Amino acid sequence: MDAAIESPDEPLRPASEPLADIDPTQPVEIAEGIWWVGHHLEGDPFQCHVYLIEAGDQSVLIDPGSALTFPDVLRKVGQVTPFHNIRYFICHHQDPDITGALPLIDQIVSRKDAVIVTHWRAEALLKHYGLRLAFWRVEDNGWLLRVGQHSLRFVFTPYLHFPGAFCTFDETTGILFSSDLFGGFTKGFRLYAEDEGHFEAIRPFHEHYMPSREILAHGLARLEALPIRMIAPQHGSIIPERLVAFMIERLKELDCGLYLLVKQESDIQKLMRLNEVMQGITQTMVLYRDFASIAPELLRLSRKLMPVSSLEFLAATDQASPGEVLHLTPSNRYRGQMVVPPPRLASFIGIDRQGWAEICPTDYMVVDRWPVTGPAGEAADHRAIVIPLFAPDRQIATAVAVMHLSGETEAEDCIETLIHQMVLPLQVAVERESIYRALDLERRNVYERLIRDPLTGLFTRVCMQDTILRMFDLHDRDPDGSIAVLMIDIDHFKSVNDEYGHVTGDIVLRTIAQAILSGIRRADLPVRFGGEEFAVFCPGLGATAASTMAERLRTSIERIEFEPPVGGRRVTISIGTAIRRRGEDLAALIDRADHALYAAKASGRNCAVTAGDEGG
Repeated sequence: MDAAIESPDEPLRPASEPLADIDPTQPVEIAEGIWWVGHHLEGDPFQCHVYLIEAGDQSVLIDPGSALTFPDVLRKVGQVTPFHNIRYFICHHQDPDITGALPLIDQIVSRKDAVIVTHWRAEALLKHYGLRLAFWRVEDNGWLLRVGQHSLRFVFTPYLHFPGAFCTFDETTGILFSSDLFGGFTKGFRLYAEDEGHFEAIRPFHEHYMPSREILAHGLARLEALPIRMIAPQHGSIIPERLVAFMIERLKELDCGLYLLVKQESDIQKLMRLNEVMQGITQTMVLYRDFASIAPELLRLSRKLMPVSSLEFLAATDQASPGEVLHLTPSNRYRGQMVVPPPRLASFIGIDRQGWAEICPTDYMVVDRWPVTGPAGEAADHRAIVIPLFAPDRQIATAVAVMHLSGETEAEDCIETLIHQMVLPLQVAVERESIYRALDLERRNVYERLIRDPLTGLFTRVCMQDTILRMFDLHDRDPDGSIAVLMIDIDHFKSVNDEYGHVTGDIVLRTIAQAILSGIRRADLPVRFGGEEFAVFCPGLGATAASTMAERLRTSIERIEFEPPVGGRRVTISIGTAIRRRGEDLAALIDRADHALYAAKASGRNCAVTAGDEGG
């Protein structure tokens, strides 16, 4: 059975190619000596094909058919060869669509050497027909039958679709009589598959009829080793050589055993959609890492089975303030924001499995009247599905998913399976997003600690130098641009430290730094240069505007009322302002601003002076 089989030397006859004018009321020769003698039942997508191998008085009838189709099969056989020439009746399995005609055949066969060729597992059932015909077991005869010029190799494909299933390969013509494998549902009569699109007729037949992907792959591997030039299945359409490899490869990708997915649902189309969605969920979790990509894809997939208008999530995070949760929703593109959840949802976050089971016996809760606010602010109620997402390690609901529905759901069995399938990916996705956010926040905190002065919260001089240089580079390319720098020094700060101590001095530094932050623009860059000296770089600010800002800062700081022990003492600042010249480097600009600062101190302090040469 496993020996190498050479490809047939003779090409198939032209009749093996699809013909537009095939008459299903007549026998069709699909290769030399090989005939289709089936019968087309109007309106039945489950067409059953019967094949005849013409070999004189050793002829073979493959899958004889049902009692409904046999009168026409008998007529077509008679147009090719007398029926008494048939010695072998191959039955690939025991179902009535191919064996229902056996009692009729048993009545008209007169030769004593006629036999039913099948596997012992099928014989165990077929014997209950009470037939006179003897059985010829494929496993007892080396899985090989020679008739005339034809060598028929029987290939064991167990559990496709029943334990003793097998196929028949004609080594002479390269035709595989595949029984249920490669079968399909077709609309109308189509003896030959026209193109790759025929796979969509094969897909539903296999997804619900074959037990599992692994078993199907096992059978396909045995068939793939054969030099197949045509596939003649029991159902659907004959597959010509140019489509054989394509159909095999596509079948390898199928997930079968659809009825295992649900408890009661039997609609094949619904089960196919469910299977497609479940495969899509798995692929989504493999392909995507970013929650902003995962959530929309899960929403798209769930819409194949349910009228889902939107999908949102609320998750507890270590970074949230008390009472707040992370809200991931289409309105914020699943980037998330911290919100205070509605009381009803808030009660679900933190609940354990036992607590959830007490209020809901399933993995999800369908709420018929869920409040929602429309785009114009109008309030309305709709249905929603609430899904708690339990942390596997603690069995606590750390997040909640809400599927908003725009209509009634059907096939509750499928919905339950879908949600059960989605729960784990959602748990993983939300937990992963929370971890990513925690890591991102930690990275930002580390970065902030590196670039900001820990006492004042202003940027450090060393870490901001690259930013300042990029600012200068933009200024050099902008003929209308300007940059101002304000050098700020706290007047008599040494006396504050000497009189009140360094702890109080730090309080003064922090207070003045906050006043500087409050008095500048978001685009400005505040830097602690060291000690009690600060600088503010202001892009787009000219001399007049810089002087105005400096005076505003000086006045606001002068008005600060400090708590004891500094209370009652006025703390002031001196400011030196300079406007950068195009092409001027940082050292030169700072030097001119420093000279203006020294001039302010020499003028009695608590004032602002602009460098005399403003150039620009």
